[in-house]
Amino acid sequence: MKCPYCEASQSKVTDSRDAENGIRRRRECLSCGRRFTTHEQVRLPTLLVEKRDGREQDFDREKLLAGVNMACTRRPIPRRDIDRLVDDIEAELQRLGSGIVQSRDLGLMVLERLRPMDEVAYMRYASVYYDFQNANDFEERARTLREGHPEPLLTVTAISSRRTRQRRTSRRDSSRSGPRA
Repeated sequence: MKCPYCEASQSKVTDSRDAENGIRRRRECLSCGRRFTTHEQVRLPTLLVEKRDGREQDFDREKLLAGVNMACTRRPIPRRDIDRLVDDIEAELQRLGSGIVQSRDLGLMVLERLRPMDEVAYMRYASVYYDFQNANDFEERARTLREGHPEPLLTVTAISSRRTRQRRTSRRDSSRSGPRA
């Protein structure tokens, strides 16, 4: 860690504390003796979302939050519950490690969490997710919701096993192509 005063690279840590989103460390420069504070954060692996058309883009927490917020507009859902829903999804995706998640799976994760939270918010999100075209689409989804069997729930195991299959397939394909030059 470079000293911000003399730019020497040797310092010692005099104090470490947990801070929001990381660790706060108090350091002392071994060259000039001055003290300074650093904040360290864990850099999470990049997660990609594969869109329905095959394009890939970086996972964007704010985009997910905006979609959930839109579904929850004017509903009696506390902001902290919406944040927790998005945090839970993000944590579940991070537990899977770096890789690719299908946008379809991401949508199912949201629906799975919205359903017990608020049925109206669930229906709003479902209308975009399932691309409802008319009132019949709403009625059909509402009926399955009332009957207690909505879309299949997605589990971490389902995503993990899909990713494992994808890795095996890509390894198999690369081993068939022979040694690399």
